[in-house]
Amino acid sequence: MEFISQFIWMLGHVDEALRMIIGSYGTWTYLVLFLVIFCETGLVVTPFLPGDSLLFTVGALCGAGFLDPVLTAGLLMAGAILGDNTNYWIGRVVGPAVFSREDSWLLNKKHLNKTHAFYEKHGGKTVVIARFMPIVRTFAPFVAGIGKMSYARFLTFSVAGGLFWICFFIGLGYFIGNMPWVKRYFSVVIYGIILLSIMPGIIEFMRARRAAAREAAQ
Repeated sequence: MEFISQFIWMLGHVDEALRMIIGSYGTWTYLVLFLVIFCETGLVVTPFLPGDSLLFTVGALCGAGFLDPVLTAGLLMAGAILGDNTNYWIGRVVGPAVFSREDSWLLNKKHLNKTHAFYEKHGGKTVVIARFMPIVRTFAPFVAGIGKMSYARFLTFSVAGGLFWICFFIGLGYFIGNMPWVKRYFSVVIYGIILLSIMPGIIEFMRARRAAAREAAQ
């Protein structure tokens, strides 16, 4: 329970957590950030790691002079793209066997099924769209690998999505993250970003519930 409470605190106080990391690890902070982004996009078992809110906070810290913006953005772009591609090849090599197991303790079958349905609906651009959707972001490359999407096509979408995702949130944090009203209500802003990130999933869930209710009524 203590770990869960600490994790929830960190989600709402990413700025404080990052300042503590910078104070403790100095330049090693860049490696920590790289690994978080790599794992959040590259390991299908870590969809709970912060993504959008972390990038916004990193941008704000870059704007305040705590981190080098060019080095940070470059490393995190590399982490996002390498993570995506690692996830793709894991899905392509071992995914079919894991995806077929209903009782897998390692993967959430519901998340995989939802991502697969999203992928079927939107095709290759899912790799780009998913960058802005927590959980789907983690599972999309895995499902693309399972579906044996052309690697050249996947790589194109992966690079485009990774660059846009990193630049958008770091840029947003860099330019508005140190405005007085944002700094004053930083935790509220972070929770707002998290809420906006999960909103598409909530809308899709409610839509599915209504569709199921209509089918049951019929």
